[in-house]
Amino acid sequence: MRNVVIRLLTMIPLVLLVVSGTFFLSLASNVDPAEIILGGNATQEQIDTLRQQLGLDRPALEQYWTWLGGLLRGDLGTSLYTGASVTDLFLAALPVTLSLTAGGLVVGVVLGVGAGLFASVVAGTRLDRGVILLSTVGQAAPSFFVGMLIIYFLALQLGWFPATGYVSPADSFGGWLHSLALPSLALGVGVAAALSRQARSSMITALQQDYTRTALSKGHSRRRVVLKHAGRNAASPVVTSMSFQVAQLLGGAIVVERLFALPGLGSLTIDAVLRYDPNIIQAVVLFAVVVVVLVNLLVDVSYVWLNPKVRTT
Repeated sequence: MRNVVIRLLTMIPLVLLVVSGTFFLSLASNVDPAEIILGGNATQEQIDTLRQQLGLDRPALEQYWTWLGGLLRGDLGTSLYTGASVTDLFLAALPVTLSLTAGGLVVGVVLGVGAGLFASVVAGTRLDRGVILLSTVGQAAPSFFVGMLIIYFLALQLGWFPATGYVSPADSFGGWLHSLALPSLALGVGVAAALSRQARSSMITALQQDYTRTALSKGHSRRRVVLKHAGRNAASPVVTSMSFQVAQLLGGAIVVERLFALPGLGSLTIDAVLRYDPNIIQAVVLFAVVVVVLVNLLVDVSYVWLNPKVRTT
């Protein structure tokens, strides 16, 4: 527990460094939000007046300390275009992105680990080569392309799922699952492809170790050896790979949410980038950094359970 607290404390400077860098990079941009808001026909006097109203004419350090103070109070500022609270916009879109990311991770783990275990058991056969081929194609295919194929076949042709839209679980739990099925599948295919290759490689290595051969020679079933003896030892590289996939899921969610018309952080981010709304962009960057840092921490903690040798080091 003490090590976990120490890791959390050491991660605070990292998060602060990233979000501060993002803040100053946004200030260094040549894009003027006041000019975008007023349009090309605005006079310089009108632009200067709006910049003063938005606080964009203040020194960079003053703007930074104001933003940082608000962040420490849980205030992410306001949208430069709508005047709405960024915190409210963020919290409204967050459940959609978390639902989609969790769905994509579940699809990736179930399909990827399952395919990898199967391929390791039939290593060297045509079935194994087929899994390798599918995983290669899955890694190469962009999520938006996979999404378009899924929409065409499963939504438009077969009509099994809605092509776009989102249903809140508070309105209908079944409708919520139904609306997330296709986006989660589109987002999880790439994750499944990466995990299947890692799971296959790790399991093949584990099955070649002396302890698995000893277990088989003692009469244990191959299923028991694969799942209990070899599986736990092969899990560490897979868990590490899963932590890398979280960043991919967050990045892919931006495109997938736009494709399936989901009102999540992805759609909010794209609108903010197109309009250059820096407060929203900084909030999304902060969220992504915190998620990646916490996932890496959870992976480190999981090593203690997966590998007892770590407990003594």
